[in-house]
Amino acid sequence: MTTTSARANASEVFRLAAPALPVLAAEPLYLLVDTAVVGRLGAVPLAGLAIAGVLFAQVTSQLNFLSYGTTARAARLHGAGRRSDAVGEGVQATWLALAVGLLVLVVGQLVAHPVASALGNGGDIADAAVSWLRIALIGAPLVLVTLAGNGWMRGVQDTARPLRYVLAGNGLSALACPALVHGVGGWAGIGLVGSAWANVAGQTVGASLFLGALVRAARADAAPLRPSATVLRSQITLGRDLIARSLAFQACFLSAAAVATRFGAATVAAHQIVLQLWTFQALVLDAVAIAAQSLVGAALGSPDRGAERAKALAGQVTRYGLVLGIGFGVLYAALSGVLPPVFTPDAEVLDAVPVAWWFFAAMQPVAGVVFALDGVLLGAGDAAYLRTSTLLAAVVGFLPLIWASLAFGWGLAGIWTGLTLFMVLRLVAVGLRARSDRWVVTGAVRPAR
Repeated sequence: MTTTSARANASEVFRLAAPALPVLAAEPLYLLVDTAVVGRLGAVPLAGLAIAGVLFAQVTSQLNFLSYGTTARAARLHGAGRRSDAVGEGVQATWLALAVGLLVLVVGQLVAHPVASALGNGGDIADAAVSWLRIALIGAPLVLVTLAGNGWMRGVQDTARPLRYVLAGNGLSALACPALVHGVGGWAGIGLVGSAWANVAGQTVGASLFLGALVRAARADAAPLRPSATVLRSQITLGRDLIARSLAFQACFLSAAAVATRFGAATVAAHQIVLQLWTFQALVLDAVAIAAQSLVGAALGSPDRGAERAKALAGQVTRYGLVLGIGFGVLYAALSGVLPPVFTPDAEVLDAVPVAWWFFAAMQPVAGVVFALDGVLLGAGDAAYLRTSTLLAAVVGFLPLIWASLAFGWGLAGIWTGLTLFMVLRLVAVGLRARSDRWVVTGAVRPAR
């Protein structure tokens, strides 16, 4: 690859990654604000938020194929010059988001209490989790519409408007949360559930903006707005593998939350603080991966040296991810004594935080490479491989150590050792795949497997 082409590609990556970064960071950053606001209520409300937050995260994590799968399919069509079909992917993904979101809302209300009670070990923590979760579930269809909107816009390499839309919704939530939780003026606020209502308000604004943009784009590019069974089936096929991959993540994080809860409110609250920072940092590093998804998909859809361009991009984003990961690891190590007190004044919780903190800081370089290569393989539509490798890493690495931590009383040290092994196994898997050419499949549509 020549120096000129490398510079051109670097410019493209930065153009897409720069606005994608605040979009990715907006939701976890709001959750960090939420954690800090609720943390002032004490350990039990914060522990309840930890349990409920992990459960509600299933909406975005388990169904992220609406974003990642749509990006991969739309990017190939965009690279092949078929913009109308690329926008059509967004239309169908949005129909799917609405249908699935309503199902999540109904089923979630039915199972909120028994599931939260199981994870929260009953008692006050479980009650707090249920009160938050029942309200937050109202926003499930809105969250999924936003995921679909981000997906098709990234596919057509428009990351500027999603930035404005997401910041508008999350900005409203961040402003409303402290007032609703703690009150303003002479009003005492409504406590923990105030943060859930702030979530719903922000999600309503964001989803409305994405829907408006989709309708305008469909009319401009003559993309049909009615459901298409053929496209929906294709999206569900790709989504099947991404859902299985997400199941591995959620089995790990739900197990970690359940085990942490058994060690008491202070332990699970400390875990919540570091986990939210991990989620925030993972998505910050994923900004480069978002650019890779769009550019790799477009390259593989293009008839002009697509395979060569895609492989060159894979090498670039790997280097970018490594550099960012090292930088953030050093930063969080330096902030180890400064940042945790921002989230809670509880001395017992702060005493528990360092156990997880140093695992979190040390994993940043590994995470930088893993998330970057995830983006490459997702952009190529190589979801089946990602599904299998992630499931194996969870079954072999994370889950045995999580449950051993409960059996032998290892606490946070055992939980975060499991997460570290999970990430190392994923690094080996995506690294080996990227070095091969098996993910490099050209054409406007990747053949189904």
